[in-house]
Amino acid sequence: MTTLVDVAKKANVSKMTVSRVINHPDKVTDELKRLVYDAMHELDYHPNMIAKALVNKSTMIIKLCILEDIDTTEPYYMNLMLGIAKTLDLHQYSLQLVTRRNFDIGNCDGYIITGMRQQDVEWIKKLTKPVIMFGENRYGLDYVDTNNKMGTYLLSQLALKKGYDRLIYIGIDSKESFEYSREAGYIQQVQEKRMVPELYRFDNHSHLGEEFIEKNWDNFTKNTAFICASDRLAIGIERGIARRGGKIPEEYGVTGFDGVFLNQVASPKITTVKQSIIEMGSTCGENLLDKIENNDTQGSILFEPKICLGGTLRE
Repeated sequence: MTTLVDVAKKANVSKMTVSRVINHPDKVTDELKRLVYDAMHELDYHPNMIAKALVNKSTMIIKLCILEDIDTTEPYYMNLMLGIAKTLDLHQYSLQLVTRRNFDIGNCDGYIITGMRQQDVEWIKKLTKPVIMFGENRYGLDYVDTNNKMGTYLLSQLALKKGYDRLIYIGIDSKESFEYSREAGYIQQVQEKRMVPELYRFDNHSHLGEEFIEKNWDNFTKNTAFICASDRLAIGIERGIARRGGKIPEEYGVTGFDGVFLNQVASPKITTVKQSIIEMGSTCGENLLDKIENNDTQGSILFEPKICLGGTLRE
């Protein structure tokens, strides 16, 4: 049976180096990794992860818990899982998808949790294994997210630069941190311009945005831009304007938030904040593994928002 020593001899490196490549590939140069991986491939060597797990009293399993309904038509969570899995794979960890109902079935080394609501905070804080949240929170839990406030601030700023003279915020009817932050970005921009904030909130369903436009059409003067808290709401606003005969972007502007899928299938395509979901998922994985290894606090990591231009704001 091929051993670690055999791989070290083949790669002409020390046994310690081989071990480091297997267990901590992020701390080794690409050149060394290539040498060791090539030797492992030639010798058909496979690390005994079961033995390693037993020695470290580890399961080598990370649970991803999604606490909200998943829309299977969107690749949002698939991208998140891909990002997490890519990082975990480098460290020979497995990713297990769970819901709140089967959360406690089977052991693991740590959790990545997304879709948390206020009622979830108490039980999450009682977890004894390391946790990283995907999504902003104000409860002292380590998290990774986009800078939500900056995103809507930049979109509002962009709409004003394009010549729209009235900004209306279409928010998600939720008492969660990400929504407060998106709302705050819009408010900051309109207040800096000494404009009056106009805010409306709905559940995150496109038909509610569409119905809102239908019922209140006479109140929306031309040269208005709608700053929406999600691409889903933006599609509804866009459809409502089109049904009423309004012209986008000449007469009305629309922006969204997420940039994962829906912004691309809308017509015209929505100008939005594109979230780097795969990269954010990878960072969740890295932070959780650091937390498991070092047992320390990771804090919050905010990704800078990226504006993805579509056809819903003027050229």
